[in-house]
Parts: sequence; C-alpha cells; structure tokens
Amino acid sequence: MPADQIHLVRHGEVFNPQRVLYGRLDGFGLSDLRRDMAQAAADDLVARDRSVTSIVASPLQRTRQSAEPIVAAFGLEPTIDGRVIEPENRFEGMKMHGRESALRNVRNWPFLVNPWEPSWGEPFRDIAARMVLAMGDAWQAADGDDVVIVSHQLPIWMAHRRVAGRQLAHDPRRRRCALSSITTFERRGDRFVEIGYRDPAAGLSAQATDVGAV
Repeated sequence: MPADQIHLVRHGEVFNPQRVLYGRLDGFGLSDLRRDMAQAAADDLVARDRSVTSIVASPLQRTRQSAEPIVAAFGLEPTIDGRVIEPENRFEGMKMHGRESALRNVRNWPFLVNPWEPSWGEPFRDIAARMVLAMGDAWQAADGDDVVIVSHQLPIWMAHRRVAGRQLAHDPRRRRCALSSITTFERRGDRFVEIGYRDPAAGLSAQATDVGAV
C-alpha cells in the first residue's frame, strides 16, 4: 500500500567557517548547533503522532547526520538515494559574498549568462524531475504510513515549485526552505499536492549561518 504522506526535511546548519558554497564537496558535516536543529525536526515529526514507515536521505554527510535523530525516533534504518542530493555547481568551494566573491572574478562571468537554466550548474528541470521521481518511488514502495526524505534546499524548493505548477526559475533569496524545515505532500489521484510547511528550528535560526547552499 502506498504512503500516506511524504515529508521533505532539509538538513541542519553546516560547519562552514570559510563561508563557501559547499555543494557536493566532502568534509562539510553539521555544526554543533545541528544537533538541536535536527532534533527539532525529529520532535516535530514525532509530535504529529503519525506512523513513519520509511526514511530516505541524500548520500551527503550533512543529510545523513540530520537524519540520525529521525532514525532514532522511529527505529528505522535509512535508505540512501542519490536522486535527492544537492545539485552540482561550478562555484563549489568559492565564496559568493563580500570582496572575495567569485561573482567579482571576470573569469566566472561566462557561467552567469543564463540564470534561468541555470548556466552555473544542474538545470532546474533536471533537479525537479529527479526529486519528483524519487518521491514517487518512495511513495509507491512504502507499506502505508508516512515517508521522510532528508534532502537539501534547492531540491526541496524545486519539488515545491514543480508540484505547484510554478516556473522553476526563481530568485534564490526568496526560497521558503529554512534549515531543518519540513515540507509535506500527499498523493491525490496521479499527482502530489503540498499540504504543509513547518519551520521547527525557527527559534535557532538567529544563531545559524546559512550561506553555503546552491
């Protein structure tokens, strides 16, 4: 029997003292604050009093760590799915703000010619397609109850916009996908419908740094 609901959970704060765009780079695990942020997401899911039958995570360190308190709360082994991973980005390892911003370097300007694609990384349409496919497979494979997928800001935002029928190109500064936030979907007929968004770690946001997302 397919799942009842699918919850897309974003990872918590990443230890990123150099404030670079980390993308898929190795060595970017969660900060000390992450435990509280990730636990807030787990507590929110538990408080809903719904049964979770499956937990899926991106293969990156920060998502696997963010899944740990959810795994502990529901007593399940996580499944790793490469389709919910962070997109590739030509600016990985570079600073994107301030005087050292990669955007100031003329050698990088050719990568900025088409923000609607975007020209600096994986196309939005490809991100949306793999996310919705992963959601569909997780929904179909579940034995009823709910599925939790721990992923990243842009993939979750692409799923949101694709399901809502909105244009995929967007202003990154306007994404509604905070650290450890939860975006929830249900399947109605042959399509997903978003039914809720929560930010259980909002009280910790003032202490967090969120500059490394694609």
